[in-house]
Amino acid sequence: MLPSRSARALAVALLAVLLGALLPATAAQAASRTVQGGRLDWGIKSSFQSYVTGPIAGGSWSLSGGAATVGGSQFRFHSATGSYDPSSGAFSSGFSGGVRFTGHKKAGGYELDLAISRPTVRISGGGGTVYADMVSKERGSGRVTSSAQVPLATLGLSGINMKGGTTPIALNNVPATLTSQGAKAFAGYYTAGTPLDPISLSVDTTGPAAKPDAAKKSSEAPSGKKAEDGKKAKAGRFEDAAVDWGVRRTFREYVTGAIGQGKWTLADGAQDGGALFRFPRGKGTYDAKKQTLDAAFTGSVRFTGAHDLDLTFAGVTVEVASGKGTFSADVTSGGGTREDVPLVTFTAKDFAPEDGLAVLTEAPATLTADGAKAFGGMYRAGTAMDPVSLAVTVDEKAQLPALPDLGSEAKPSQEPAEKAAAGSDAEPVAAASDSGTGTGTGTYLAIGGGAVLLAAAGAVYAVSRRRSGRTS
Repeated sequence: MLPSRSARALAVALLAVLLGALLPATAAQAASRTVQGGRLDWGIKSSFQSYVTGPIAGGSWSLSGGAATVGGSQFRFHSATGSYDPSSGAFSSGFSGGVRFTGHKKAGGYELDLAISRPTVRISGGGGTVYADMVSKERGSGRVTSSAQVPLATLGLSGINMKGGTTPIALNNVPATLTSQGAKAFAGYYTAGTPLDPISLSVDTTGPAAKPDAAKKSSEAPSGKKAEDGKKAKAGRFEDAAVDWGVRRTFREYVTGAIGQGKWTLADGAQDGGALFRFPRGKGTYDAKKQTLDAAFTGSVRFTGAHDLDLTFAGVTVEVASGKGTFSADVTSGGGTREDVPLVTFTAKDFAPEDGLAVLTEAPATLTADGAKAFGGMYRAGTAMDPVSLAVTVDEKAQLPALPDLGSEAKPSQEPAEKAAAGSDAEPVAAASDSGTGTGTGTYLAIGGGAVLLAAAGAVYAVSRRRSGRTS
């Protein structure tokens, strides 16, 4: 039986309201968005890592630019920037940080020397490519080649629909294959077509970037204010300060690895930058002329795990004098606390302010004898620890260096990952994003949806018809 006029009118009205709510959201979603914040996790090629560090090459790898490690063999690149167009699925995002592999040590250097940094992922028209800055030493000749944004690997995006995504955009375990240009930049260690490690990424997106405000730019502090900055700092006053320290990369890997089976927990304002911990809101005194600092910082980090691992650093202080710095903290372990333990010393040359900011970037740090005791003898005094970065603002307009931006976590999917990987017609679902190791067997995209509103409108019309059938 046909629905009554009043029932049909009610259904149409409700549908119009729901579509009105949906259409603006759809239009906003379709607008090109800015990628701001996020990370890319990639081991590049695990077997190459093993070769480099194995008995044949006898080498190692090192990180730069804030890159970190995650899981058993992945490198984490950070601070994503770029763009994403939900209507076409076009995606472009660059990441910060780098890794350098060295091996086959010879007199005067290494026969194997390869650096990969600033990876960029570009996806368009169903295809994807990973670009990177590469510096490599050719096998045999030793000729060094430096190239910017080499097309290093192609991405296997079969079954992935990049359209219509909302923040965060996440792709997990995307297959990667070495390109011919990548093979050449890889110094000939592998041929084109060689499978590389899969790639996972998660990035935040926002609305279109606003144009710079000319008035605001003109009001910013001009450069070359060293004298004025010095006057403020001579009195010992500074506006803000932060110190960054990752403790030691291998220690972090031990804690979260198969042996330690643990984690770290930040409290009291400490921040995680992936490869480092930031202790903010420094208070104390700074003398620009003498380049000395005596400051205390907030925040704590606690490492816990198997084998009775429980170590906390809190109450961080930093002293700088005569070109040398000392990083100290209250150390809690074994049920007791030792206060103001000097953990590491670091070089602190050229610590004068410029444009309102005095900065030390990745100053080499060495474990002290007291620091060795704090680690329970795990490391000897004199062991190289992670570098220390320090920043002090003596001008209220100056800003501390930005912390590596890892973006937000993608919410776990409530649907099987296989559904998203089944084909191009499969409905994308939210990616399950964790510490960086892929959690599903397929690759899939984190995406929101407005289909719920359309489904609701259909349900309203169906209910209306049922009611009409009973009452007419």
